[in-house]
Order: sequence, then C-alpha cells, then structure tokens
Amino acid sequence: MDPLSQGVLGAAVAQLIASREQMPRAALLGGLAGMAPDLDVLIRSSTDPLLFLEYHRQFSHSLVFVPFGALLCALVAFPLNRHSISFGRTYAFCLLGFATHGLLDACTSYGTQLFWPFSDHRVAWNNVSVVDPAFTVPLLLLLGFATYRKTPVAAWIGCAWAVGYLLVGVAQRERAEAFGQDVAAGRGHGVVEIEAKPAFGSLLLWKTIYEVDDRYYVDAVRLGAGATAYLGQSVSRLDVSRDLGWLEAGSQQARDLERFRWFSAGMIALDPNREDRVIDIRYSLLPNRIAPLWGIQLHRGTDLKRHVAFLTMRALSQADRDELFHMLFE
Repeated sequence: MDPLSQGVLGAAVAQLIASREQMPRAALLGGLAGMAPDLDVLIRSSTDPLLFLEYHRQFSHSLVFVPFGALLCALVAFPLNRHSISFGRTYAFCLLGFATHGLLDACTSYGTQLFWPFSDHRVAWNNVSVVDPAFTVPLLLLLGFATYRKTPVAAWIGCAWAVGYLLVGVAQRERAEAFGQDVAAGRGHGVVEIEAKPAFGSLLLWKTIYEVDDRYYVDAVRLGAGATAYLGQSVSRLDVSRDLGWLEAGSQQARDLERFRWFSAGMIALDPNREDRVIDIRYSLLPNRIAPLWGIQLHRGTDLKRHVAFLTMRALSQADRDELFHMLFE
C-alpha cells in the first residue's frame, strides 16, 4: 500500500507491546520500520527500465528477510534512542513494524514476493486497494490518540479496525467474483476463473477480469446493500506470433516482454490503439475499461540489445472523472 498506510499500521502494531511511557517511541520506530521495505524503489537502472519491476516488493518484502530488515532498522535507530530504551526493545518495535509491510502489500493486487528466495510467485490477495483512505484515516486517528494519550487501548482498537477492514475486503472480493460469474454466464461463457480487484480507494467498487477463448473480459460492479453492474470491454490475450510477428526471438526486447509478462501475472494484451505497445490489463482508473495504468513500448527494426520503454498512463479526462464519481457514489 501507500507509505502512509504502511507506516501507520507498523506504528500501531509496535504499540501493542509498548508500555505507556514507550508508546511514542514505539510509534516512531514501528512506523519507520513499517515504511522501510519500500526503499527497494531506489533499485533502478538508467539502461534497464524494467529492473525496478523485478526488485520492488521482492527481497525486502519477503517473510524470510523480516528479522534482518528489522535488525538494520534497529541498528540505524538505536544510536538516536539509546538513552530512552534498550536495543532489545528497539529491535522488537522495528521487528513488528517491519513484519506488517509485506503482509499488508500482499493484501493488494500488485503482487508481493512473500516467499522469496524460495519462490518468485507474486502473492496478491486482492482485498484492499493500494490507496484506501477508509482504511488509513481511522487507523491514523486512533494512532494519534494512542500516542498522545499514551493509551494502549486505542492501539488495540486501531489494529482491530485494520484487521476487520481487510476481512470485509475478503467478503467483498468474494461477492465481486460471484457477480463476475453471473456476468460470464449471461454471455454464455459458463463457469470461468474470475479475478476481482478493488478499484482505486474503495471496497465498494470492484473490477472483474476473466478469460475465455484467449480473450479477456473486463467489467465493474459497485457492491453496497445490492450490486450495480457496469459492463465493460474485452481484448484478445497477447499472442506474440500473431501480434508481434516482427519481434526478433532472443532479442533484448523479447526477453523484456517475458519479464513484463511475469510481472503482470500473464495478463497482457496488445494496446488496442498501438500495435507496438503491450499493456497490463489488470489495472485501469476506470474499472470497466481496458485503458491501462502502465505498459511497455517496443521498437521495430532496432538494435537487438535495446530495451523496451516502460510507460505509465494515468491521465483522466473530466468525463472519465465524472464517470468514476458516478460509479462510486451514485
């Protein structure tokens, strides 16, 4: 999730083992350790645009790395706190904060390598958006109260809120997947494997994706007391020989395409508007659209050692904003 959510949760969990006097220190140490794994975004290359995709949410987010990452955080923080708390308590607060990070990220749909180095599978439980104020703001308020008043009860309530919210996300995901099955059946597609993802900033609006006959179908649903469907679009799954017949096998671009396929859990397609652009169909700002948040740009007739370009596409027109607002609130 976003750094604020990660820090707030790490701080709240660290406070669960703190004495009243240690509540502010626990919040600080747990919060900083809770954000620390995202320092992996600094692993980048000026010549390889996809390098960061391989390392973000990799070793620093692995369960195996938690005690080592917490130790690094404690070694950095302890000289600043040695007159206030022991190294053992410093490490304990950092350990709890650091441990929350990978698990919370795995609740999103981006994918987190929890089991690295034993597996490069990207775990994605799809039960909360990468940014969700309804998750973060109440937790932040409770953390502030717990820290200011030095009351562990508020920290426990905050953690209970976080767990409860994530469990509601699981229930909503199951509802969205059931909706997707109904939509597929209405198209005559029968029982298919549905993937449901929360839209940006909400557990009410969901994107569903399923594949039939090498074609992806994307729809959306708002799940309140009832369900409101927003039927969407479809696109053919990428077939390299058909869609990119000009791409040289063994070239760097061909290798980069496979790296992007792995990152995107195989859900890639040719951009309907560009014959030399491959998109990740899992994400879009409007959940019933194919329009992606990112993709890769390939280059015809180029050096076999040239990398693809990584593109982000996050612009929304006013009409799109109005439509998204309508989906969320009307």
